[in-house]
Amino acid sequence: MSVETIDFQGDDGKAIHLCRWTPATAPKAAVQIAHGMGEHIGRYQPVAERLNEAGYVVYGNDHRGHGRTDPDRLGDLGAGGWEAVIADARCLNERIDETHPGLPRILLGHSMGAMLAQQYVCRHGGTLDALVLSGSPGFTGWFASILPRLIARIETWRLGWDGDSALMANLLFGQANKAFDAEGASGFEWLSRDADEMRKYVDDPHCGAVLRAGSLSALFRGAREASSPAHIAGIPVSLPIHVISGTADPVHNEMKNLDRLFSRYQQAALTVTRRLYEDGRHELFNETNRRQVLDDLVDWLDGVL
Repeated sequence: MSVETIDFQGDDGKAIHLCRWTPATAPKAAVQIAHGMGEHIGRYQPVAERLNEAGYVVYGNDHRGHGRTDPDRLGDLGAGGWEAVIADARCLNERIDETHPGLPRILLGHSMGAMLAQQYVCRHGGTLDALVLSGSPGFTGWFASILPRLIARIETWRLGWDGDSALMANLLFGQANKAFDAEGASGFEWLSRDADEMRKYVDDPHCGAVLRAGSLSALFRGAREASSPAHIAGIPVSLPIHVISGTADPVHNEMKNLDRLFSRYQQAALTVTRRLYEDGRHELFNETNRRQVLDDLVDWLDGVL
């Protein structure tokens, strides 16, 4: 296994930080990882190592406003906003295809990265051979989705596109740790039952940033598109889709929103499966049972490719 740290250019010429993990043998498929909000691709080293062991080459970039792509502007997706982040994912997909012509391509999105993947697959599903959604918040009901979109628009008007909104941060994550507060005071126990992994997150200067007001507003618009039956109709019905989640993950509203996503995909006759991990929290790849999660992921990929 070898790891390279490189950059690629987005459509607008912006330098996007990229990591590539290459297995010791010729790869049988390529996995593109889209990380979540307030983190960076370096946290996926153990995931890449396990996939390398199984013969997969792994690519992953730091999104705009994250990690080494924008270390001085964490949380700010920039002028291109959410659409530019999706375009970057498409650029990386094309780069993978050019580097490994004919190799199957898998997109693995976690949390905000799952939201990206849910929108990407509606537009560019033909560029993928499999899709994995980890820690997805699912699809909110129409009425429940109005409030955050409205507040995000008001906060963008009040604070400006790159304004930090304490109100939005509280709306998104203020209640996430409620069920786990007794375990400690960090506020991030909802991420994992593994205290060491949670502490690494807290101590990481590139972790914890919430998107700025304008970026959140664009993200919510994208989520509405991804949940629309009209856009879901653009997903190839033969594309294998796998949804993984912890039952104790607070982002999916006690499974209600994840069930809505799964149901809507089934209604569209998509090829979708799911794997739930009892008592698992938000970051399954950093959970106490992460080895099982990764082994299950490899088994699923091997079975559909």
